[in-house]
Amino acid sequence: MKKFDNDLIIRLLKGQSVSRTPVWIMRQAGRYLPEYMAVRADHDFLEMCKTPELSAEVTIQPVDIVGVDAAIIFSDILVLPEAMGMHLVVEEGKGGPRFTNPVKGKSAVSQLHDVDCRSSLGYVADAIGIAVERLNGRVPMIGFCGSPWTLLAYMVEGKGGDFTRARAMLYDDPSTAHQLLEMLARNSIAYLRMQYEAGADFVQIFDTWAGVLSPELYEEFSLRYMKEIVKSLQPEIPVIVFSKGAGSSLEKIARIGASAVGVDWTVPIGEAAARTGGVVQGNLDPSVLFARPDVILSRAGKVLREAPKGRHIFNLGHGILPGTPVANVKALVDFVRKGEVD
Repeated sequence: MKKFDNDLIIRLLKGQSVSRTPVWIMRQAGRYLPEYMAVRADHDFLEMCKTPELSAEVTIQPVDIVGVDAAIIFSDILVLPEAMGMHLVVEEGKGGPRFTNPVKGKSAVSQLHDVDCRSSLGYVADAIGIAVERLNGRVPMIGFCGSPWTLLAYMVEGKGGDFTRARAMLYDDPSTAHQLLEMLARNSIAYLRMQYEAGADFVQIFDTWAGVLSPELYEEFSLRYMKEIVKSLQPEIPVIVFSKGAGSSLEKIARIGASAVGVDWTVPIGEAAARTGGVVQGNLDPSVLFARPDVILSRAGKVLREAPKGRHIFNLGHGILPGTPVANVKALVDFVRKGEVD
């Protein structure tokens, strides 16, 4: 078993006691950090994802700079569908990532293929290996993937947005949607296993676009496939499931058996804990980090007071926003780590 200087999150995910609430931040390696932007100035986004040395460097930055209790590998959820045969383009300032060959029906799905993860996505494994070696046991490493539904949404729509075309597929051609979701679940399992074998200590499923689905569609087209992933990986690999905008389905999310349930800022953390009965992660509104320091600490204190002691991983309710003052992030992390809450 690995030994860590700081094993708080691992202990929580395994149902063990902890001395304080651990903290990490979604998108903690990114555009709010000047050190990240210095690397980014000489390399495009996908180049950074696919160059293990660069990915490892920015993965470690927030551990060194803001003092979080875990590192998460710097990558993107869309590299998996890219490896399956999609053409991914990321152009800064032009509307985010997009696929130039969106999936338009069953014939397009048939042109996709299962991934040999080590040959097609080995750069992620290599980056994890380098980062783990450099961290030298200071904190654990997080691997991740997008949920099958969130990946399908991008693949069918071709880009971000309200995902009208992707949602329409669920109604108009559910058999093709299920075919693609099953394929994505199968490949996500292999991808997460590769990350674990490379050195990741636990993983998170990012169901970023859960909130655009009705509760009925969410259960059939998103939750069902995340359950398949969780069942395949646990108990060997701890899994956190984060479904943004799915607050009405928290009880159902808890029943799929993940090690922890991530919560966005639209549901109070105490309510989420009561409804799930297990470890919860979250859930400060990312925009709070643009407020005055006293406001930030007040809102963070509220989350800590309402969260269940010994069953809470502090995080934001979604990814940190570009332009967030680094000093505010440091103040937040220091506050959580000190645990000085009345």
